[in-house]
Amino acid sequence: MRRWMLTLAGAGVLAGAVLVARGQGSLPVEGTGAGFEGASGWLNSAPLTAADLKGKVVLVDFWTYSCINCLRTMPYIRAWAEKYRAQGLVVVGVHSPEFRFEQSLANVQTAVQRLRIDFPVALDSSQAIWQAWGNRFWPAYYLLDGNGKIRYHQYGEGDYGRTEAAIQRLLAEAHGTAPTDHSLVRPEAKAEQSAPDLARLGSDETYLGYGKAERFHSPQPLRPDQPQRYSVSTLRLNQWGLAGNWLAGEEKIVAQEAGASIAYQFSARDLHLVLGPGAAGRPLRIQLTLDGEPPGADHGSDIDAAGMGLVDATRLYQLVRQGTRVGPRRCVIRFLDAGAEAYAFTFG
Repeated sequence: MRRWMLTLAGAGVLAGAVLVARGQGSLPVEGTGAGFEGASGWLNSAPLTAADLKGKVVLVDFWTYSCINCLRTMPYIRAWAEKYRAQGLVVVGVHSPEFRFEQSLANVQTAVQRLRIDFPVALDSSQAIWQAWGNRFWPAYYLLDGNGKIRYHQYGEGDYGRTEAAIQRLLAEAHGTAPTDHSLVRPEAKAEQSAPDLARLGSDETYLGYGKAERFHSPQPLRPDQPQRYSVSTLRLNQWGLAGNWLAGEEKIVAQEAGASIAYQFSARDLHLVLGPGAAGRPLRIQLTLDGEPPGADHGSDIDAAGMGLVDATRLYQLVRQGTRVGPRRCVIRFLDAGAEAYAFTFG
């Protein structure tokens, strides 16, 4: 299982989309959709069955709310749901958690509201639907025809033109006509939902809990499930380290004191970090520097120009959004209050 970002973009993708939409490509039957049995609950809808969806074109979107790749696809999913709803498209989100905090109903409800999702969402807290579909990636789309047959799939973000063309093709097929609308949505995307800058992306997703941690470079090794004082000095590109007292868990690290910090040497336009306020649940203050200075104009949507921010929910935070200057930089996040939890860095 992994989060997956595609790098396909530009004229080749658009050309492929036009070919599919105009009927010069084919949408073969790839199998039968496995349905949504095993959902622990539903948001925005009563439970949906095969009978409810008979005759509808269905776009199934596997996602989880702290995944940057899923967040960047969401403007397109929302736009498709709105544009094609009256033509018979039903979008069904399947929220399959990666981290334990994403199993929380309250957390998912907050995310659905924050992301302005109005289409049905099946809660797949135990990944029963994920397993039934044989899925392995976030995000993943499966496009079903009116008979419940899978006619198209897409793993990872990107390739939006081809996916929309496939939607148009199946809707026309359902209506017994040829596709006539070849226009593509152009949704507005802000903050962490903006498309990545692939040409300047030099850093990869990095997990912080000891279960998946990579490229950790403090002199002291991560000590599983016990508090330890760490230090950090020189870092090479894509290395990270801790300073101060931290508790390393399997999927997260927890600041045990005010002033504890994380340093990361990265190269990308955007830097994000999945953070949470911890057991206390109260907002916790953080302060960010880039190369030892406040970020100024390079601050992300969840940080101000002085580098200050609040962690008030467990979610992905955009900490850095650079302009023209993109290259190796040292980012340090200092936690001004004890108890904050950190899960994973992602970049864009």
